[in-house]
Amino acid sequence: MGRLVPAVTRAFDILELFLQGDGTLSAPEITRRLQLPRTTTHELLSTLTARSYLVPIPEQPGRYRLGVRTYQLGSRYAEQLDLAAEGQNVAREVAETCDETVHVAILEDTDVIYIAKVDSTHAVRMVSAAGRRLPAHCTAVGKMLLAALPENELDARIEGRELVGMTPDSITEPDALRAALAEIRARGTASEHRESNPDVSCVAAPVRDRAGRVVAALSISAPMIRWSEEREGELAELAAKGADDLSLRLGHRGGR
Repeated sequence: MGRLVPAVTRAFDILELFLQGDGTLSAPEITRRLQLPRTTTHELLSTLTARSYLVPIPEQPGRYRLGVRTYQLGSRYAEQLDLAAEGQNVAREVAETCDETVHVAILEDTDVIYIAKVDSTHAVRMVSAAGRRLPAHCTAVGKMLLAALPENELDARIEGRELVGMTPDSITEPDALRAALAEIRARGTASEHRESNPDVSCVAAPVRDRAGRVVAALSISAPMIRWSEEREGELAELAAKGADDLSLRLGHRGGR
């Protein structure tokens, strides 16, 4: 790696400050936060403003906000993102940590479709495939995605439909499903125990895009012989971290 250029580093430090707070800053605030000489701050602000990375706020003299050039760069980055490819990369990293099967899935109507998958290396493991479709209400990823829907959209998807179970433990009553989804919203992660496979349990967490919308979910599945209450907590935390990592790659900057 070559030598870092101090002026460029400082310019990026200034731009990254605008990711915090209300997105506006004055020259004195930047000088104080970055411990820069006032002259240096003003020179950098002048350069960033001239290149449209920052713009002065007319109604707030002396304050700046991000300019159109940062939006153009962010939009170009977003155009190049591939949820399936990024999901596969993150799933691989999560699987290397826990050595269990990891999926990334999206919601289509009342089903989930797995768009990325990395297998456990254990001899006993969940058998599935990318591209597989399952009823959302029977899976942790599906319940996570259903829980993220507005109430009216959820009603439109499940009202008047039969919730077909995949195992004796599957949720098949709409009221029971709504109660489970309310718990998921409060907890922030989803789980299912033998609901899609009698020998497997699973945990899942939401994946958000740069606008904060839940666009996918990441799950970790393990056979019951390696499942326990303690293990579930560990995997739920790891799934949440993996989902946050994938969200970050998709441009999301907020909290869960």
